[in-house]
Amino acid sequence: MDDLPHRIRTRAAPAVLTALGVAFLAAGLLSFTNPVAADPLVTPSPSAAAVPVPTPSPRLTLPPLGSGGPPSASPSIPIDRLATRVRVAALKIDLPIIKQPDPSFPACNVAMYLDDSRLGQPGEGRATYLYAHARTGMFLPILTASKVSNGKKMLGMVVEVWTNDDQRFLYVITQVKRHVPFDKAVVPAIVATTEQVWLQTSEGVGTQPKVQVVAEFLSQEPAPHADAHPVAKPVNCR
Repeated sequence: MDDLPHRIRTRAAPAVLTALGVAFLAAGLLSFTNPVAADPLVTPSPSAAAVPVPTPSPRLTLPPLGSGGPPSASPSIPIDRLATRVRVAALKIDLPIIKQPDPSFPACNVAMYLDDSRLGQPGEGRATYLYAHARTGMFLPILTASKVSNGKKMLGMVVEVWTNDDQRFLYVITQVKRHVPFDKAVVPAIVATTEQVWLQTSEGVGTQPKVQVVAEFLSQEPAPHADAHPVAKPVNCR
């Protein structure tokens, strides 16, 4: 019995203190692990026992693909910008672009831009309208390709257009139109409200129907001066 106080001091008391210490430590740890609001967009629940539900952040919302128009081609467009060269590498087309020298008949060995105030030049956010004869070395590959599955293989091809201010514009072909009446061919291009390039050639001579490909804007970049200024050698090919 004499050693009972001694056992209480050496065993029971330390056990009680240890238990209290664990309790205090647990309480301290809980105070550090309580949830901390890190996003002002998280809406707390009115019930203390409920788990907070995050509100979707508008910063994470992306517009759906294709919901808007194409990106702006250029923040500053020279008023005298003109298309100077067109290439469709997949069709082996590469031609200087000029204004039609003879108003009564298109020239050969070049492509021409349609000089109409209702149409545009690359980067203006409208349609640029280019045309050439369906002859060897010109736009004949467009006519030839259009006769196979209505030109399906041309979809996705890249059209490059250079301008006189040393810029290169890239477009991707999204439409092929066949048997378009000559007197109605330009109207859809005139009313276009996005950056496009249209390529036209004939299915025959004179007023025969036309073939058109429509290409949507992809990108714009600076180009070497020589690339943007090919030597044009138009030929009267009546």
